[in-house]
Amino acid sequence: MEKATFGAGCFWGVEATFRRIDGVDDVAVGYSGGASRNPTYENVCTGQTGHAEVVEVTFDPKRVDFEKLLQVFWACHDPTQHNRQGFDVGTQYRSAIFFHSPEQEEAAQKSLQALQESGGANGDIATEISAASDFWRAEEYHQNYIEKQKGGRRGFF
Repeated sequence: MEKATFGAGCFWGVEATFRRIDGVDDVAVGYSGGASRNPTYENVCTGQTGHAEVVEVTFDPKRVDFEKLLQVFWACHDPTQHNRQGFDVGTQYRSAIFFHSPEQEEAAQKSLQALQESGGANGDIATEISAASDFWRAEEYHQNYIEKQKGGRRGFF
């Protein structure tokens, strides 16, 4: 099993999207990319911690490769938005790929460049690509949030 960590706005819909991918074993929502330890949702929402809302995807690379996860990442949000997705505004909603290996970093850079060159992003890509740091699991009520809601959105794919 390997891990991939993505920030693409509010983590609820992103989590639901990645859960539907064959080869993904688990998806947890949480916070990464900031300086404070053990952040809470309330702390992160202030925009003062530096954390992004992220999903940590545990996947079987024999069943789904990192490149496929990158395709899902690019498609499930607008990577041209700086520190926002839709009505959600703030650094915690930034577009980010937190890589776990040199191979993931290279794949992320290549996919960003390919998307930018293709014109498929409809603007300059604002996605941050940086090394994975501590992942802080979000409070339990955030885990599987969409699935817990009656009639809730089920993800993008």
